[in-house]
Amino acid sequence: MNDTMNHSAHPPAPRRGLWLHWLVSGLGLWILAVVVTYFTQNTNLLPMLILLGSFLVPGCFALWAYERHGRALGIDLLLGCFFVGGVLGVLGASVLEYYLLHPSVRLFLGVGLIEEAVKAWALILLVRRHREARGLRAGLVLGAAVGFGFAALESAGYAFNALLTERGLSLSGLIETELLRGLLAPFGHGLWTAILGGVLLAHRDPDGRFRFPAPVVLTYLGVSVLHALWDSMNGIAVWLVYALTASGGQRELFALGYIPRPTNEQKHLYTLLSDGGLVVVALVGVAWLLALTRGRGERRAAAPPPQWGAP
Repeated sequence: MNDTMNHSAHPPAPRRGLWLHWLVSGLGLWILAVVVTYFTQNTNLLPMLILLGSFLVPGCFALWAYERHGRALGIDLLLGCFFVGGVLGVLGASVLEYYLLHPSVRLFLGVGLIEEAVKAWALILLVRRHREARGLRAGLVLGAAVGFGFAALESAGYAFNALLTERGLSLSGLIETELLRGLLAPFGHGLWTAILGGVLLAHRDPDGRFRFPAPVVLTYLGVSVLHALWDSMNGIAVWLVYALTASGGQRELFALGYIPRPTNEQKHLYTLLSDGGLVVVALVGVAWLLALTRGRGERRAAAPPPQWGAP
């Protein structure tokens, strides 16, 4: 009887590779939902299509992080960080950005600072009673969960906005948005918050208190800058194209507040700079993450499950 009770109290952990199974199965279901929605024009399917497309990649990557590095933390804490942390992050960012930000050159930097701060706050709030949640690996997994939850909810909002157009509902706009954000999801919120969460929990005290020494503050500022660069890359590309190739006539139109028609060469250069800039920002984030996992912090946190509390 005791064995039965223990078994029910501690359900078996998900098998390894479940994230890939979910990703492939979920992608097939999403494609099927797109086809059925297109041929039936059934608008009742649109919420399902938005949620499935928005949560598929972030959810699978959060599960991958859990399977690879975070089984000792428990699936309940991971799910809490993903769903509750994502909701708290999105709501907190919406309120702060509404009251604190205004159109300016520094807008995207403000967005980065606010969104990375609220995601870190959500992570702290959710793990404050879990003193065993310490160390770099714990922070990477739980930070990624919060970030991917944030990304999923944000993508759902973008997909909904892409669906609504002046001409009515745009299924193609929704599909394009979900495909693009799904491809970029592993290099955005989940990556940035994983880095910040890893450094934050690596400096957590054994009694559970959080400290904010220079490495934590600098990491917060660094991921906020990456976030800002990612969001502002379209504007940066436009400015670079203008600075490098604008003719005298185009400069005069810009000065008068008009946007001149770009040449084909300028369109190609804009695409190269905007897409190339995103690739550079993504590579910097991935390199940073790899440097963390291969550095001193990773070696300290790589102990067996009973050592998860090691700083």
